[in-house]
Amino acid sequence: MTEMVYGALPVPDGEPILPKWWRTIDRWSLFTIIILFAIGLLLGLAASPPLAERNGYPPFHYVTRQAFFGTLAMIAMIVTSIMTPQSVRRLSVLGFMVAFAAIALLPVFGTDFGKGATRWYSLGFASLQPSEFLKPVFMVVTAWLLAAAQDLNGPPGRLWSFMLMTIIVGFLAAQPDFGQASLVLFGWGVMYFVAGASLKLLLAMAGGVVIFGVMAYNSSEHFARRIDGFLTSEIDPTTQIGYATNAIREGGLFGVGVGQGEVKMSLPDAHTDFIIAVAAEEYGLVLVAVIILLYLSLVLRSLLRLTRERDPFVRLAGVGLAATFGVQAMINLGVAVRLLPSKGMTLPFISYGGSSVIASGIAVGMLLALTRSRPQGEITDLLSGRSR
Repeated sequence: MTEMVYGALPVPDGEPILPKWWRTIDRWSLFTIIILFAIGLLLGLAASPPLAERNGYPPFHYVTRQAFFGTLAMIAMIVTSIMTPQSVRRLSVLGFMVAFAAIALLPVFGTDFGKGATRWYSLGFASLQPSEFLKPVFMVVTAWLLAAAQDLNGPPGRLWSFMLMTIIVGFLAAQPDFGQASLVLFGWGVMYFVAGASLKLLLAMAGGVVIFGVMAYNSSEHFARRIDGFLTSEIDPTTQIGYATNAIREGGLFGVGVGQGEVKMSLPDAHTDFIIAVAAEEYGLVLVAVIILLYLSLVLRSLLRLTRERDPFVRLAGVGLAATFGVQAMINLGVAVRLLPSKGMTLPFISYGGSSVIASGIAVGMLLALTRSRPQGEITDLLSGRSR
């Protein structure tokens, strides 16, 4: 539709797919993801052997699995990044229907693995967490609805997206999985704001979130326990937060040395939710700062490229994917340093987890596809009257 209205720059006829992909992709963001995954494997070599030993596996059992899942994620990312925005939208619609059905059926066929929250399907050789795959496809579907609502005589896309968001957040909160529910709500709110929502409406929604939080605190022991643990003035040194806090303190600027950290011996989730504590203890603030800069670089570069995009669907979907990816990393880091209550959320591409890393690969692949250079001119040309 954009090219029909504004025209398109000529492109070479018959250009092979891979050279065209390499020419138009944001290569810096692509390399950023590869570096993050490599750091994840490096930290996995330090964090996972003690857990593997306790569970009766070979020392590098979890590292090998992470390398396998990560390879699948890299393949999924590259394949998805080759797609056109229209193909990304079609894939997301199909993926959303499958992921939504999987979320709805969790109370019947899901399992909690003894963690008190029914979030997974047990496949025997692995587990599947459908909420990880629901997030990126929901962002794209929501962007499609919000963009369609801007068309003349378009559908009530804002209302439909709000209803979808409410239903999904309700399913996630019932598991309970308030971390993923918060991410879905945040991503939808960012896209709704970019699409032109009024400030009064967003403030009213923020008030609704506060009211819902109070209700959840009073009705959910799982939620209340995590909030109480966060608000307490004293940290129990035998809890995960206590171990992580001590590890970060001990690491200092340059760390205690590769393989010399102690937190991995006692922290159950050292290879998943609290892997940044392992990085801080063994490699110090230097590596943590590098990780933060890599995430920040990916998000900011993606948003910068999206500012030149004319298609409202591409802008909205890209903003939703970038914001959700960045906030998930921020939440994981915030939990480790006790700036946020514990949410059980992985650090994208670094934490161990098959569902997490593969879903992150798909999400970033979609983001790379949407931020590719396309023959459309820039939106600044349109605003200055220089468009074709």
